[in-house]
Amino acid sequence: MQNTEKQTENQPDTLQQQEAAAAVEPAGDEVVLEQQLAAAQAKIAEMQDAFLRAKADAENIRRRAQEDISKAHKFAIESFAEMLVPVRDSLEMALAVDAPSVDLLKEGVEMTLKQLASAFEKNKLTEILPQPGDKLDPTRHQAVSMVPAEQDANTIVTVLQKGYMISDRLLRPALVTVSQGK
Repeated sequence: MQNTEKQTENQPDTLQQQEAAAAVEPAGDEVVLEQQLAAAQAKIAEMQDAFLRAKADAENIRRRAQEDISKAHKFAIESFAEMLVPVRDSLEMALAVDAPSVDLLKEGVEMTLKQLASAFEKNKLTEILPQPGDKLDPTRHQAVSMVPAEQDANTIVTVLQKGYMISDRLLRPALVTVSQGK
């Protein structure tokens, strides 16, 4: 019987120890959870800060890009305009001459035309000047009319006005008349 009494006496100790241990465990778990919560909140604050910085950087980049595009549109023809100013100066000087002779005017116009051609060349503005007999190219030529001719159909008979291209882009098509065919 003594064994059973000892076991019964030990059981309450064991239950008390278990209860005490159970009371201690949640407190330990709470501390761990609070630490994890604090770490998670710090991580969230860090990520929010990083997000806001990245968002501000993206907004600044977008704003700068818009400003660059605006400036590019605004000043795109600046170099071309700089090359046309001397052409205008030459024309104004020609008109300012008191007693111009035909030869002097012709010489001035030829020099002015050379200046203009140089400005066109430097800015990749090229002429479209098809020759009679060339095949009509609808991407570069605009047929104004069809005339009876001794040429193959849809070939250029006469050029009414030159066309122009900027690099590979059509600025103005050449105006032409084309043949109806034999």
